[in-house]
Formats: sequence, structure tokens, C-alpha cells
Amino acid sequence: MVTGIQKQIGVIGAGACSEEVESNAEAVGREIARKGALLLCGGLGGVMEAASRGAKKEGGTTLGVLPGIRREDANPWIDVAILSGMGHARNALIAQSSDALIAVGGEYGTLSEIALGLKMGKPVVVLESKWKIEGTQRAKNPKEAVETAFRLIEERTG
Repeated sequence: MVTGIQKQIGVIGAGACSEEVESNAEAVGREIARKGALLLCGGLGGVMEAASRGAKKEGGTTLGVLPGIRREDANPWIDVAILSGMGHARNALIAQSSDALIAVGGEYGTLSEIALGLKMGKPVVVLESKWKIEGTQRAKNPKEAVETAFRLIEERTG
């Protein structure tokens, strides 16, 4: 990571989620914005939309890497939409472009992003994950998830 450039925190999770997961994702988005980082996600609904909404409510900036080729598919809280046309393969772009990933709940698409992030050497923090994956850091709440992500970035970059 180049110093002086805004940190990019990837928030990953399912496109449809429970109210509890949605609430936690929104809180993660708020915390990311409060720390001055850009929120990067898949740009669609569920966890992605809730996290983006939280970031925007705190004055943050959001970027969505969409699976398709239609900008209008982005959730209403996305500032910048990248049209990948890659379907689920866009997960590699999200993982590679993030300084750290925070998984909030999630399904198999989230699992692929976790795996890609770990393979790429990125810090991965999980909140409400049903999987126990070696190399990830568990967080008890949204604030801890974001603080852990920032701490791991600092440890990684010195």
C-alpha cells in the first residue's frame, strides 16, 4: 500500500440478509467512514447496500464493483460504480483492491472473497460468520471489526 493514499476497506457479505446482519453491516460502514477510508463492495443489495448506506450517512465515499454491465444495478448509496461484466469473478477485483476485508455474515460468494483475500495476503476480519477459517480474525461487533482491520493494515505495512 502506498502511504498518503486513502485506505480502501472491502465489506463483503450476502446480497440478502437478516435485519441483524444488515444493522451490523450499516454500523461497519459508518465506522469505516469515520476512519476516513473508502468503502469498497460489490455494489448490490443486502450487506453491500447496508454498509454503503452507513458510510454515506457519515459522509464517506463508496465504490461498488458490479458483476454486470449496468450502472443502474448499483444500490443507491454507491458513489462510483465499476462495471466489471465478470459476474462472481469480480470478487477477485474486490479482494485485490482492498487493503483489508470485513466479512459480515455471508454465503458462498462471501466465502470465495474471504479465500481470495487470504490467498492475496490481505487481512480478513469476520463478523457473524458461520465459517471458522484459518487466517481470519474474528470480531465481536462492528466497531471491533473496523478497528481490527485498521490495526492489521498498519501491522502489514509497518
